[in-house]
Amino acid sequence: MAKIICGIQQMGIGVPDVQEIWKWYRKFFGINIRVFEDAAEAPLMTKYTGGNVHSRTATLALSMDSGGGFEIWQFTSRGTEKADFAIQLGDLGFYACRIKSRNVQKTYAYFKANGAKILGELTKAPNGEYTFFVEDPNGNVFNIVQGSGWFKNTKHPSHCGAVAGTMIGVSNIDISLALYQDILGYETIEYDETGVFEDISALPQGNTKYRRVLLSHKDERKGPFAKLLGPSKIELIQSLERNDCRKIFENRFWGDWGFIHLCFDVQGMDDLKTECEAKGFPFTVDSGNTFDMGEAGGRFSYIEDPDGALIEFVETHKVPIMEKLGWYIHLQKREQGKSLPTWILRAMGMNKVKD
Repeated sequence: MAKIICGIQQMGIGVPDVQEIWKWYRKFFGINIRVFEDAAEAPLMTKYTGGNVHSRTATLALSMDSGGGFEIWQFTSRGTEKADFAIQLGDLGFYACRIKSRNVQKTYAYFKANGAKILGELTKAPNGEYTFFVEDPNGNVFNIVQGSGWFKNTKHPSHCGAVAGTMIGVSNIDISLALYQDILGYETIEYDETGVFEDISALPQGNTKYRRVLLSHKDERKGPFAKLLGPSKIELIQSLERNDCRKIFENRFWGDWGFIHLCFDVQGMDDLKTECEAKGFPFTVDSGNTFDMGEAGGRFSYIEDPDGALIEFVETHKVPIMEKLGWYIHLQKREQGKSLPTWILRAMGMNKVKD
């Protein structure tokens, strides 16, 4: 089974209170479809949780407009720890989550009218498109960007969809490209620019010199959920002035406060494992077979990028469409690369959480 990167399945976010922050995400991003909620121990992740098995609760939520989802993750066996330093642009790891918008100017107006904490003003990114940054109540930074590849129009008042990529702080962009371009398939460089940039100037350390590379993929992603997950872009950002950049998750556990991983929906996990090992990014975690996530199931694995940021791969085996009716989709015997029918993907919208 040849490897297929089907799209960004979700951004993992460690939080102190799942239900409280998810309500904010529903209001501002329209991420209101519950795929699963699961409370359990995380025995396979001890490499990243201090050698001990910890318990957690996790909620996977999507938007029917399109985009990757959020896996909103909360420790139940310990507190959720914040970084003991102020995270700044250029620090290593997932600095901001990209959220797609149908109309960035209208999204900006909605966020402003509803009291969101906007960092700076509405500006234009190096590619000439409108953009702005916003901070959630937990201090996580989101980059609102112009979206494409929409699945459905839910008419959410924020004009937002869901996850459309991420901004990642790296120590050496050229080294990081081996992973993000070659393995993850973001082969197209939309811009590669060096300087001081207006659109990031309001961020901590944002008025210093950076190299920025925006990566995208030419071909549409394939796979069961690709039409819903949509296209995405990765921005690599490297500080050229700071000599004090720190790993965002330095001295903390996976699952602690912030963006804990970037997860890709994949097919052909064995081939992917072989490729990652050959290119110097061996799996550090591998569930090996179907891992039960409450109502969902699949095989998952992790690799580290050159600076230690965690990339997760999930080969989905089972997903609930309508749990109350016992309606699940089993994917292992489906043709590789084939999308689920649009009506089945739309049926996932029946799991909407209303406020």
